[in-house]
Amino acid sequence: MLTSIEHPVLQALLATMFIWGLTAIGAATVFLFRGVPDRLLDAMLGFAGGVMLAASYWSLLAPSIRMSAELWPGLEWAPAAVGFVGGAVVLLGVDNVLPHLHIGEERDGAEGLETSWRRAVLLVLAITLHNIPEGLAVGVAFGAAAAGMPAATEGAAVALALGIGLQNFPEGVAVSVPLHREGVSKVKSFAWGQSSAIVEPFAGVLGAASVLWFRPILPFALAFAAGAMVYVVVEEVVPEAQRGGHHDLATMSLVVGFIVMMILDVALG
Repeated sequence: MLTSIEHPVLQALLATMFIWGLTAIGAATVFLFRGVPDRLLDAMLGFAGGVMLAASYWSLLAPSIRMSAELWPGLEWAPAAVGFVGGAVVLLGVDNVLPHLHIGEERDGAEGLETSWRRAVLLVLAITLHNIPEGLAVGVAFGAAAAGMPAATEGAAVALALGIGLQNFPEGVAVSVPLHREGVSKVKSFAWGQSSAIVEPFAGVLGAASVLWFRPILPFALAFAAGAMVYVVVEEVVPEAQRGGHHDLATMSLVVGFIVMMILDVALG
């Protein structure tokens, strides 16, 4: 059982490996289906965006503010605000540098630095960009719980890992199935799809270790992860969910994802 393992870095590693596993399961659907209807893909991406938005507040930003109230009375807004902006700014920089391609776009629509990399690589890098703040968020959550701050609990960290795991399943589908539809073999499509989440265990371990070594940065780190995730939702996930033309379905799926993550956090946290 995850909660019976004491060291938060190991907890973060196992939690992010679980998330990676769900991404791989999503990518494995390529062996069962040649294609996924655009309606379903839009709905799954909308759901993923809702989970990320809810997690950004309930699992990250709200605990950051509560911790700040204990550490800096009267200035509880400052660490959360600085960390949130910092997360968004760093992701903005990565987004403008890392070559990547959004699902459904042509090769010449790639963002970031100019490169001759193949379309498959660019698609995977786009999803990888989503996964960096997700892994970081899980790691920071477990590190915060281990620090003994009342505002952060192990249950909340587990809820965050479960929620992100749920929304990583459609991300695996969103990479592997479109690649196979374009002529890439099933095995290679699966390999590309699951590899997009390989950064999560590294980011999770880094996040947990960082806040354990430097406890005063906890509120900043939580808000940083929240800002990075909100940036990804607004810049990447929501536009991708709306690209297929099923706007209402994608929007309501986002609402469902938001509610599911909120319930998980309140029930377990």
